[in-house]
Amino acid sequence: MKLEEEIKQKKFRNKFHKLAVNIIYTHSWLMNYHKKIFDKFDITSNQFNILRILRGQYPKPASINLLKERMLDKMSDASRLVDRLLKKGLVERKISSDDRRKVDVIITKKGLKLLSQIDELNSEFDRVFKNINKQEAHILNDLLDKMRG
Repeated sequence: MKLEEEIKQKKFRNKFHKLAVNIIYTHSWLMNYHKKIFDKFDITSNQFNILRILRGQYPKPASINLLKERMLDKMSDASRLVDRLLKKGLVERKISSDDRRKVDVIITKKGLKLLSQIDELNSEFDRVFKNINKQEAHILNDLLDKMRG
């Protein structure tokens, strides 16, 4: 559906203003789509992001700073997210053997199992792109990369 119909707005200052609104609206739309999937597993998209980063590091641990650097949402509080994942038994936290002031975080077997279950829904995640072909996805990725400079 066209942006103008979705948000009931006919005029934009210019094409760049419309693009900005379209990107913001689409981000929210996509996050809501993902939220419905993550709710089934009692996690948030930011918690999922932390778990994916930790799976990529596995079996090596990750510091809170590494998690902050790699997170998609730079405004998230990685320490708080790790605390919530710790309560769910999806991660473990230990004092770093290299630097006693640092905390290392590692994904647990339970966390890896949860990600495997979510991986089974990859086709559901991809379904959101059903109206875009591979070439269009490639072009859109290139344009978004170009926009960020």
